Amino acid sequence: MSKGSEGATPGFLVWRLSMKWRVAVDRAVAPLGLTHAQYVVVASLHGLHRTGLRPSQRRLADHTGLEALYVSKLARGLESAGLLERTRDPGDPRAVQLALTEEGREVTRKAIDVVQGLLRQLLAPLGGPGSPRAQEFARDLAALLDAPLDPFGTTDHETEQS
Repeated sequence: MSKGSEGATPGFLVWRLSMKWRVAVDRAVAPLGLTHAQYVVVASLHGLHRTGLRPSQRRLADHTGLEALYVSKLARGLESAGLLERTRDPGDPRAVQLALTEEGREVTRKAIDVVQGLLRQLLAPLGGPGSPRAQEFARDLAALLDAPLDPFGTTDHETEQS
């Protein structure tokens, strides 16, 4: 554990790791004309498209954890850059579907390769992406993401004192 991390709370460590990752991805994808948030959008679209889906902005927001309004803003910027197209959903005229353009697919493939290299670096101390420790880490992260967080709910500490 690094000197600055000794005695740190798990919340602080999650924050620091997420910031370290965001900054690294921002720097890595900048030469491709993307920000970290734009990368999240195009890489998620790429993955969803590979499963046969052409998601709406709302579905993409739900998938990424980004606010729907922010996804809309990012999509407009990516559309202006020629990387994705937005069309009305034939099944729901209120919804907007998103798809990568050919240029968008090319840029996204390059960006995914770059980010996969970062992921290999990040997970090297755990034995690399395919290692048992990295797989356990991914399961732990998924469990934390699945845990409900209610900023107005009672905490265990408050319950214990009642």
